[in-house]
Amino acid sequence: MSEHTATVEWRRDGQAFTDNRYTRAHDWRFDGGAVVRGSSAPTSVPIPMSDPAAVDPEEALVAALSSCHMLFFLGYAAKAGFTVDRYHDEPVGLLGRDADGHMSMTLFTLRPAVDFSGGTRPDAAQIDDLHHRAHAACYIANSVRGEVRIEPRQA
Repeated sequence: MSEHTATVEWRRDGQAFTDNRYTRAHDWRFDGGAVVRGSSAPTSVPIPMSDPAAVDPEEALVAALSSCHMLFFLGYAAKAGFTVDRYHDEPVGLLGRDADGHMSMTLFTLRPAVDFSGGTRPDAAQIDDLHHRAHAACYIANSVRGEVRIEPRQA
C-alpha cells in the first residue's frame, strides 16, 4: 500500500463570501513541487467566480484516468517487446445523474492512438489485449463508479 498526497489551498483574499460570489480558484500543490491552478468548472459556477484557464476537478479526474491507463499500457507494451513511439489520447468524461439521481461522472471514454515502431509490432488483437490489461490494472479505473470505455483509434 502507498500513500499519495497533495495540498489544496484556497484563500478568500478580502472578497465578500456569504453572498456566494467568491472566487473558486485555488492551488493544487504536489510533492515534486508542481503547482496547478484549480477552479470550479465554468459550467458549474459562472465566470468570474470560476477561472476558465484553471483545471477543474472533473477535467483532473478525466486526465488522471487517461494517464493511469496509458502508464499501464506502456508498461505492458514494453514487457511484450513492443516499442511505443507516441501515445495520444483525447479522453472525455460526462457529468450527469447516476442511478440514484446524484450528479456524478457517469461515463469516461478514452480514445488512445498509439504509434509503434521496430521489428515487432502488435496486431489488432494484441493491442486490444494491452488495453484490456491496462484497464483492469488501472488504479483510477478501479476507483471510479462511472463506466469506462476504451475506444482505440488509428495513430
